[in-house]
Amino acid sequence: MTTTYPTPGGLAAPASAPTVHARDLSLDRTRTFLTILVLIHHSVIPYTHFGHTDETSWIGFDCIVLATDSFFMAMFFMLSGLFLWPSLDHRPKIGTFARDRLIRLGLPFIIAAVTVIPIAYYALALQQNPDQRFTAFWWKMVTVGPWPSGPLWFLWVLLIFSLIGGVAYRISRRTLDPLNHLATLGFDRPVLFIVAMFLFTAVLYVPLRVYLGPNSWFENGPFSVQESRVLLYAAYFFIGAGIGANHPERGILGAGGRLAHQWHIWALLALLPYAAMWGFIGIKRGILDNPDDLPVWYEAGYGLAYAAFSITVIFAILAFFLRFKRAGWSILDPLQHDAYGIFLVHYAYMLWLQYALFNVPLPAIAKAVIVFTLGLLLSWVTTAALRRIPGSHRVL
Repeated sequence: MTTTYPTPGGLAAPASAPTVHARDLSLDRTRTFLTILVLIHHSVIPYTHFGHTDETSWIGFDCIVLATDSFFMAMFFMLSGLFLWPSLDHRPKIGTFARDRLIRLGLPFIIAAVTVIPIAYYALALQQNPDQRFTAFWWKMVTVGPWPSGPLWFLWVLLIFSLIGGVAYRISRRTLDPLNHLATLGFDRPVLFIVAMFLFTAVLYVPLRVYLGPNSWFENGPFSVQESRVLLYAAYFFIGAGIGANHPERGILGAGGRLAHQWHIWALLALLPYAAMWGFIGIKRGILDNPDDLPVWYEAGYGLAYAAFSITVIFAILAFFLRFKRAGWSILDPLQHDAYGIFLVHYAYMLWLQYALFNVPLPAIAKAVIVFTLGLLLSWVTTAALRRIPGSHRVL
């Protein structure tokens, strides 16, 4: 019997193997966990020690932001790619697949870009000009710019990757067989797959980081993406697609594979490149005096640490959920079906809550907890309300 499970990005994918149910349940919970991390990330950014915009700060939030920013979007792309090939298998016409992606990714991007994003950034505009009217602000944003997309950049980039994957599938379904074969070897030898993927992602990321720097963004209206990471994100998307291309239950993410039993090993290994990134930050601020242009050796070294941390922490998290979250009830389950909607709408709530608390004399931790808690609840309620709109299930 074929069953359909929700997948990252709000998409649905079919599965039929007996062991897939447990595996998919753990992956759904992983996706929900990542959504919560996104909210935590955006809750604490104003209160970081090195980058705070609020008068209060806490160095612990820098530790959180450094960790999350170094892997969670790459992991979203990987989870989104996992069901690409099975989804294409059940959509024989490329036009049907493209239409589905446009509805589930393109449509919410467009709607949120003209609603959620202007509402969110209006809170920041009021801090600089309290007398500014929203209508004037909105019109200037969409006609003159700048028109930031916030976290929604993920949607249009994912749409492009999905369409490229669709074309590759139509050329040959065996396009990703080498990656799938390597993932199959990872069932018994996960270290082989993870090391190979580290080398793969490092080759695509480090040269771009050295050449472009870490903070260069492509921006055209609401379409934006961090240029040095675009190939890294593509790599993770197609790594996921390769794992899921054929018999994923027999690959590195198979429920009976060795990875799930080694979650603690990969979690400990992830601490090494994470510590190395902090070491590079200490060199930049304490020895190099935080220059605008960093030497090549620094960018290359930091890039290697970044790539190593990304791959190890991603598979440590996947291993943990495969080991402990395959069945039964989880505290993450109530959010599962609303996770995509929460991702879409949360940013406006976060920025307005931070704006409301800006002059409130509270510690940074208290402000972040308030922003996260209220932001999550309000985003959840909003998503639940939006899902009651007829036809919204095709998007949310």
